[in-house]
Amino acid sequence: MADKKDAIVGCLLGTAVGDAFGLPFEMLSRQRQLKVYPKLEGHHFFFGRGMFSDDTQHAYMVAQAIIASNGDITVFTKRLAREFRWWLVTMPAGIGKATLLSISKLWLGVSPHRSGIFSAGNGPSMKSAIIGVCYGDDRLKMCELVRTATVITHTDPKAFFGALTVAVAAHMASRGQHIQPQEFLDRVKETLNGWAPNGQKSSEEVAAFLGLMQHVVQSVTAGHDTLQFADDLGLSKGVSGYTYHTVPVVIHSWLRHQRDYKSAVVDVVRCGGDTDTTGAIVGAITGAGVGKAGLPQKWLEDVWDWPVTMKWIERLGIQLDEVCSTGVVLRPLEVSVLGSLLRNIAFVFIVFGHLLRRLLPF
Repeated sequence: MADKKDAIVGCLLGTAVGDAFGLPFEMLSRQRQLKVYPKLEGHHFFFGRGMFSDDTQHAYMVAQAIIASNGDITVFTKRLAREFRWWLVTMPAGIGKATLLSISKLWLGVSPHRSGIFSAGNGPSMKSAIIGVCYGDDRLKMCELVRTATVITHTDPKAFFGALTVAVAAHMASRGQHIQPQEFLDRVKETLNGWAPNGQKSSEEVAAFLGLMQHVVQSVTAGHDTLQFADDLGLSKGVSGYTYHTVPVVIHSWLRHQRDYKSAVVDVVRCGGDTDTTGAIVGAITGAGVGKAGLPQKWLEDVWDWPVTMKWIERLGIQLDEVCSTGVVLRPLEVSVLGSLLRNIAFVFIVFGHLLRRLLPF
């Protein structure tokens, strides 16, 4: 059994590193990516350094909500809604339509139980891994928290299925043991079949999703690489932000590279598309399994961000482990709203520089 604190810290840091590594390649075609970046050895966002996107921010906001609530659903919901509202004030770049509309509704006084938009985007999946690491041993609690974190922004059951699958994967990875693909599929089946979205069994939707997961397991068992699997799903132009595209590709890469963080992240980035999110999610799952020590040291050191630094994320993980271990509610580490606003303004200018770079023929 892996150390719980190491798994929590590894999950959060793994999210940030994978997010930052994948960010410069977002929506870049595979051909262009290979031409400009024939080797993926380090960060390419800003002079060899990396910065993370909203994927990491969502993950640490969930961690803050758990710390403040110790898993109490009512308190967790209120705290996460509060984090989302103030996060929107900082003008984050690249925010999804469903997330933007739902948080706007929160500011207008709509209950977090009714603020979500019917969307199957991958937003919920990028913030659910840490829930699995913390509460995977309590299936009901894990499902409730994932469901709560999902419906604040996304109400399509597909978004929940994807998010819950990521949570299950992160929990299994956090045990520090090699997971057989069929064992993972059986656990996902057991979890999804034991949970009823919106209070009712959505048997056809669950069956369709499990069929997709079966395809993942068959492909991994047959020895196919993740790029080939993405092609089989019709994603030769890149992995989209649709949950049923993102999650299968991520799970495929994780099952192939459970103890090799670098290979897992590089594989999903080479698939193209929404590379910051796929990098963040597979980074979270694999990071939960290998811990901080299993992350590429250079990649970790070269993530330069502010006011949320990698040291801050590590301290938040340690604080979260204390809550999970003792059950004592703590005041989570806070993030400066003004500092985040200034950071996001600078971030937009760097992104704009990347867009200009893509216009060049070389």
